[in-house]
Amino acid sequence: MADSSGRNPQSPGFTEKLKSWLCWSWTYICALWFAMVLTMVYVLRSPLKLQETVNAASVFLNTLTPKFYVALTGTSSLISGLILIFEWWYFRKYGTSFIEQVSVSHLRPLLGGVENSSSVGLFSSVNGDTEPRTNVAECKVWRNPLNLFRGAEYSRYTWVTGKEPLTYYDMNLSAQDHQTFFLGDTQQLRPEDSVMQKAWRERNPQARIRAAYQAIELNRECAAAYVLLAEEEATTITEAERLFKQALKSAGKDTNLVVYIKRRLAMCARKLGRIKEAVKMMRDLMKEFPLLGMLNIHENLLEALLELQAYADVQAVLAKYDDISLPKSATICYTSALLKARAVSDKFSPEAASRRGLSTAEMNAVEAIHRAVEFNPHVPKYLLEMKSLILPPEHILKRGDSEAVAYAFFHLQHWKRAEGALNLLHCTWEGTFRIIPYPLEKGHLFYPYPGCTETADRELLPSFHEVSVYPKKELPFFILFTAGLCSFCAMLAMLTHQFPELMGVFVKAFFSTLFAPLGFFADKMENFMPSCLWHQLTNV
Repeated sequence: MADSSGRNPQSPGFTEKLKSWLCWSWTYICALWFAMVLTMVYVLRSPLKLQETVNAASVFLNTLTPKFYVALTGTSSLISGLILIFEWWYFRKYGTSFIEQVSVSHLRPLLGGVENSSSVGLFSSVNGDTEPRTNVAECKVWRNPLNLFRGAEYSRYTWVTGKEPLTYYDMNLSAQDHQTFFLGDTQQLRPEDSVMQKAWRERNPQARIRAAYQAIELNRECAAAYVLLAEEEATTITEAERLFKQALKSAGKDTNLVVYIKRRLAMCARKLGRIKEAVKMMRDLMKEFPLLGMLNIHENLLEALLELQAYADVQAVLAKYDDISLPKSATICYTSALLKARAVSDKFSPEAASRRGLSTAEMNAVEAIHRAVEFNPHVPKYLLEMKSLILPPEHILKRGDSEAVAYAFFHLQHWKRAEGALNLLHCTWEGTFRIIPYPLEKGHLFYPYPGCTETADRELLPSFHEVSVYPKKELPFFILFTAGLCSFCAMLAMLTHQFPELMGVFVKAFFSTLFAPLGFFADKMENFMPSCLWHQLTNV
């Protein structure tokens, strides 16, 4: 047992060394084999009658008219153009090259390659064993803490523009949230709860509203039904607030319902201009239910305090929640950057800073901006109005474009209010990308940027919105290759059609120049090797 346990650690190392040696020697063996094949072909050129075959082929090619070459190059240009169009469409839709994907998926295993080799060694345990890392945690979708009201805000947008601001995927996630949050234990459902369970799953808004009224007919104290009516039927914030107050009276001791309703009532007060009242309601809610930090009520509080310009209170909230052990968000990172930028932005000048250097306060502000941009690189373009805003979704993906839309929608006004803050952001935000290590499997202040954000954001954001992608994907090699091939073949077809004789001379000169080194090498071989040896080899 002891002997076997002592040999086991060495056997994998020996196997790896053997594999590496075989891979190293395989390249040279292939090169040697290729050289031997060329040599044998040259030696046996007389028995194989290669010279006669080449002469016959050249005679055949000389008899072809220029129209044949025009048709040949034109057809090649057409085929490569069709491949280019398909590759471009596939890249725009799926973000990768079809030819490259097929090559990696099907040809690499046949050639002895290992799939996903780039991920090996990136996440290793203390013992050196590679640990699988899933994308589940990276691509977790969160409830937007500042999500709008469907009836009073989202529906009004649809009435005006005719566009749906919410995707079916986003609304389906909300339905699941409501069923889990409000109904709880499905084994003890009352009749009105069963109706509401079906109501949340209804895809048609009018069907959901009818189901809510049906639940109220069964029980006048059905708080979940009033919540649905406040969210979806109320066309004004005032009406939604009235229905939420009715729901709060009927909620009783249901903690989940009470927390949800009080939070929405605080948001109603914020939207109706009663900001101090909203701040008090949020603080009371956080004190009463301190264990519900996952609901991110502090982000609602931060936005309301910024509207009051109570920057000292904002700093106090950040000191509590901007902790290394707590999950970050764009709201926390960019609010911290805003406070530090606000302290220096009113007197900041890029020209003066380049001459004298950055002061300590300016350096702190720039570092805070770099930290925020590394966490979510999509936000600056919305704050600087380089990209148009849309209504935020009901769910967001942290570090994704959906979170950037949600943050900028509510916080752009606060950045504009701080004099010079956007100017400082404009001058410094792109410097972040020089700090982040490349490739992006490494991070600077945070974990590496997840690669799944684009797919999740396309599910959360409406189709008319152009999703921001980071890092920008370069065009695959095969798109560039087919574009060059299409252009080259089209140019050859046009030149052959216009100048057939000149192109014939050019092609002959090109191939003569191309095969000149081979002829020179063959002459040197004949002069170096004895003639009797060539004679004996040809007689074999």
